[in-house]
Amino acid sequence: MKKEDQTMNIQIQSVHFEAASHLKEFIEKKVNKLGKYSDSILDAEVILKVVKPEVANNKDASVKLNIKNGELFANKVADTFEEAITHCVEALEKQVVKAKEKERN
Repeated sequence: MKKEDQTMNIQIQSVHFEAASHLKEFIEKKVNKLGKYSDSILDAEVILKVVKPEVANNKDASVKLNIKNGELFANKVADTFEEAITHCVEALEKQVVKAKEKERN
């Protein structure tokens, strides 16, 4: 059974600022999509930071997925948090698929 309708537990922590609700919704939607690649994902932790507010590409996002056999991690810096999260999710998609293949063998 696919668990596409279920949502995973996602903790979002924003360091030194308050994340807007639309940003949190965006993150939850993006990270939840990783669930379709594997059912071994237990939950996710997202940390958002603003590094050096005076420069471009200052939004730092990291996503840690806790899976049955360990954890997967991605950290990206971009101009917006949405862009950084999108890059993290893309990197994690590959890691999840690789971990799933490893699990089968």
